[in-house]
Amino acid sequence: MAFLHHNTMQDATDADLIREYKATGKLEFLAALYQRYMNLVYGVCLRYFDEAASKDAVMQIFEELIPKLQQHEVQNFKSWLHVLTRNHCLMKLRAMKPKEGRVVSIEDRPIMESEEILHHENGFSLEGRLQAMEQCLETLPAEQQKSVQLFYLQEKSYREVAEMTGYDMKKVKSYIQNGKRNLKICMDQKHA
Repeated sequence: MAFLHHNTMQDATDADLIREYKATGKLEFLAALYQRYMNLVYGVCLRYFDEAASKDAVMQIFEELIPKLQQHEVQNFKSWLHVLTRNHCLMKLRAMKPKEGRVVSIEDRPIMESEEILHHENGFSLEGRLQAMEQCLETLPAEQQKSVQLFYLQEKSYREVAEMTGYDMKKVKSYIQNGKRNLKICMDQKHA
């Protein structure tokens, strides 16, 4: 079913490119798909690493995609790739020896635009803080949880969150503000 040619790859949907890659195993389809989201991958990596390590991670994630995309059914490639990228970065941090690792403050690598939620003075590792944040996120009311995830983790705008959830724009802003405050309270309790 190799109907896609090099000149029409940029017009193909993500689903078309995934289907062709799975059917043929040709890296040109995967490369065309990955090219669309390399800036997203690089941006996520920059939250965890410096520029050089982030560039290396972008290439490593592409290599990781080669077998993983064949194995998984992916409905929303962009979201799936975002999660894969974040997990790759966390695994790299976990693999660092403690003396090589560094604790990252929210000012250096903004995971969320927060004041003190993940401040480095409390002595917790980035991975530990991220795990705590994910656990606390699960305790939020459904509207806050969905709004916070879309706004911070998937980097959607207020308008996009409102469109995706069907919530009123004022409600979205309220859910995000309250969700952020509740996350801070929860994380402060976990690290007290």
